[in-house]
Amino acid sequence: MHIDFLEAVKVIPRCLGATIFLFFITKIMGRKQVSEFSLFDYVIGISIGNFTAEMTLNTDVQYINGMVAVATFGLFSISLTKLINKNIRLRRFVVGTPTVLIDNGKIIQSGLKRVNIGVNDLLEEARMSGYFDISEIDYAIMEGSGTISFLPKREFKNVTVNDLNIKTDKSYLSANIIINGEYMEEAIKKSNITKEELIKRLKKMNLDNPDSILLCTITNNKLNFYFKDQDPINDLLLE
Repeated sequence: MHIDFLEAVKVIPRCLGATIFLFFITKIMGRKQVSEFSLFDYVIGISIGNFTAEMTLNTDVQYINGMVAVATFGLFSISLTKLINKNIRLRRFVVGTPTVLIDNGKIIQSGLKRVNIGVNDLLEEARMSGYFDISEIDYAIMEGSGTISFLPKREFKNVTVNDLNIKTDKSYLSANIIINGEYMEEAIKKSNITKEELIKRLKKMNLDNPDSILLCTITNNKLNFYFKDQDPINDLLLE
């Protein structure tokens, strides 16, 4: 079999060029692309990887064609991400919504079915998070990214109250009642505050509507507000 070394050598600069180009595209798209993937991020990542490999190895295809394809996917991802951040309904469709798997210490079978995992998968995730006894867990929630967040029962929190021999209040699941300036109607109905009471609280803060609120949570009876366009104080400490 004849090996064309000259043709093989041509792949080297194409590979280096594709790597550098892909690095800048990924940097523009943000850290989210290289963290936990949502379904949409996964599809975009696979597509970009395929086109990058094609533009690197297939010398019969114009190099610029692959660059245009990768750039198109990158710009599409950026545009859709901006729309997702502004539209909660679109975010629910594309990214998904959190699913409760354990509620007040009880395993929710319908939640497991919804995300298509079994009890063994849940137990494995719990062990990976440091919980070898599932009875120690009060709440478990699968996030849109596919990771599972665990909230332990109060006596198993670090440092545990059993070790300190003190009494604490019951753990409460925080409800997100305002996101990106929109009332979360279902969350409000299931929380310890009515929409009318929430509106009155906003008026006391001289707010006629929730447009300026990035996030409002309620834990038991405590409201926490996080406003839009807040400048970080210690951002220069982080590199």
